[in-house]
Amino acid sequence: MYVEIARPPLETTRSGHPRRIGVELEFAGLECSEAGELVQALFGGRISWRDSYFLTVEDSTLGDFQIELDMDLAHAREASKAGEDTALTRRLEEGFAELMGDIGSLWLPVEIACPPIELDRLPEIDRLVVALRRAGAEGTLSGLLHAFGAQLNPEVADTSVDYVLRHLRAYLVLSDWLREEIDVDLKRRLTPFVDPFPRSYCLDVMREGYAPDLGDLIDDYIAANPTRNRELDLLPLFLHLDPQRVRRRLPDPLIKARPTFHYRLPDSRIEDPEWSVALEWNRWVVVERLANDPDRLAEAMAAYVEHFSSLLPLGWSEKAARWASA
Repeated sequence: MYVEIARPPLETTRSGHPRRIGVELEFAGLECSEAGELVQALFGGRISWRDSYFLTVEDSTLGDFQIELDMDLAHAREASKAGEDTALTRRLEEGFAELMGDIGSLWLPVEIACPPIELDRLPEIDRLVVALRRAGAEGTLSGLLHAFGAQLNPEVADTSVDYVLRHLRAYLVLSDWLREEIDVDLKRRLTPFVDPFPRSYCLDVMREGYAPDLGDLIDDYIAANPTRNRELDLLPLFLHLDPQRVRRRLPDPLIKARPTFHYRLPDSRIEDPEWSVALEWNRWVVVERLANDPDRLAEAMAAYVEHFSSLLPLGWSEKAARWASA
């Protein structure tokens, strides 16, 4: 199904370069090798293996793809730079990692991390989705244990605290609406990977007088959200902006610095011919449009605070739809 790409309010970065977007797709039904060969067939490049469950497709027409079983234990650590590893130690580690991968592959997804591409090339990723589906890839809807995501990483247009805060606020206004619009699968709602933000934090951020500098915004965020498991994970962006501040509080090596919003909410529905990455991108653009309309955002924030300060704060998703239609 072809879906026209929605245009965001800001299409370039402050330096004038076209914004890019990265996409991460989780699925079952195909081995890493099959997924790698499929990517290579579509976009060219050369396959390079790091271990039995981790490969890259390098120098494709889109850039470098990374394909792996989504399980840390399936991947042996890189050889010690100090040369402390013995050949026996290395073989034991690789053997253990492969065993863990063999076991984990029975229920854990393969993940394709696509290279950052300009927005106009996003239909190329949907070509990949179609090819994966035809090859037998399964998404969240296909199995009782499938709780797979399709994560978007839109590059930020600006790194100012005002820009970041506006987008966080717009997202919090629209979060319940997005969950209803996507109809997030029950299995994913029951897992911690796309947890909503604590309501008390949302109300603090929505306060009219909340005007933090970047350091305070990061500190407040981490105090309330010391985890990667948020529907909109800002830790990669904050690590990019102030690595020492974030690492001091959260030394987790799985947090990777990126100048992007890490939007984790959408299901991976590769098996559904009506689903596409473009569809999820267009839903995200609704957030950016609200964030870049100060009057509507202020109105939405005031309504949000009033609603969730009431005794029976029910039905916000229906109210939020007012600010989703611009």
